[in-house]
Amino acid sequence: MPVFRYKAYDKEKAVVTGLVDAPTAESAVNLLRDKQLFVVHVEESKTSFDLVGTISNMKGVGFSDIVNFTRQLSTMITAGLSLPDSLSILRNQATNPVFVKVLLDMEHHISGGGSLSSALEKYPKYFTPIYASLVKAGESSGSLDIVLNRLADTLEEQREFRSKVSGAMIYPIIIVIGMSIVVMIMMTVVVPKLTDLYKDFGIDLPGSTKFLISASGFFVRYWWLMIAAAVGGSTAFLKWKTTPVGELFVDTLIFKIPVFGELQKKIILVEFTRTLSMLISSGIHILEGLTILRGSLGNVLFRNAVFEISKKVEKGLPLGDTFSQYPVFPPIVSQMIRVGEQTGKLDDTLLKLSNFFQSESEHLVKGLTTAIEPLIMVVLGVGVGFIVISVITPIYNLTSQFK
Repeated sequence: MPVFRYKAYDKEKAVVTGLVDAPTAESAVNLLRDKQLFVVHVEESKTSFDLVGTISNMKGVGFSDIVNFTRQLSTMITAGLSLPDSLSILRNQATNPVFVKVLLDMEHHISGGGSLSSALEKYPKYFTPIYASLVKAGESSGSLDIVLNRLADTLEEQREFRSKVSGAMIYPIIIVIGMSIVVMIMMTVVVPKLTDLYKDFGIDLPGSTKFLISASGFFVRYWWLMIAAAVGGSTAFLKWKTTPVGELFVDTLIFKIPVFGELQKKIILVEFTRTLSMLISSGIHILEGLTILRGSLGNVLFRNAVFEISKKVEKGLPLGDTFSQYPVFPPIVSQMIRVGEQTGKLDDTLLKLSNFFQSESEHLVKGLTTAIEPLIMVVLGVGVGFIVISVITPIYNLTSQFK
């Protein structure tokens, strides 16, 4: 955090000088005024270097920080505390230095007459447009406490759901990483030593051992080339993926992967239906909600479909009928939306859809992990067996010659 050198007068009109930590000069002045000082001069000190602060700034603000902030702010607003007081309490309780700076700036922004939604819009990296729009709707309708409480519930459900999905994939990832490390050690350390042994004895090597030695030699000689190719290829792929053609190709391909593609689609549908339900229940018009939501969708097929749906709904077509025209949305989506339109409870219907897709996603995650674990063990067993046979066979032939 920047450090500002200041000169001010206290209540007795005595000169006071010193240093103050603040994100901006304006924030520094506000802090000093809070201490009942009359500020004469403030300038940023260029001589200090806060190593801890620099490292902390690299940490950033995580999703859990936002979830906890929303729940705590909701509780305080419901209890009758003012926004500046609530933010001040949260700032003093926060342990993330970066988030402390954000809360301090928001507190000063609101104390200066700004709204909470405009303060949130200053930090789109941490608070999404959906988040800011919901808060703005709550401020406009005078139901900020209700909106924050609903938003906190939704964010906590999202965090729990993401935790289940990511947690289920930890074991397969650890196995794959461990297998890769073992293979690298075998190819770069163990096999070269055995190769020298085989050469000393002049053993006639089987085909599998020759292949293993050739692969090991390539690893040892061109490891740098393999790393460069992996880094270069990944960089080029990620750059190409950001192009319209690359994004469309990758997102389409992901949905065609058995089980995993269906899981990805279900995860997007969970977030889409839950968030749209929250937007509608907060008083945001369906067209505005679709426009806000479209930017947060992580798949171009869904973004394109929502964009086309928005245009058709704007022309007066029923929402349920338009959803049925796009294959990325299962038939149950359009059917349930029709029911919601007819009953006037579209937000409740979308929430039920979200719960349905979440349940489906959790079943798919269990099925995926159940299928992946034995598959990984089979691949691992075949790989280890191949290496063991390739290493042991020449040694066995050598001992047979001695007999």
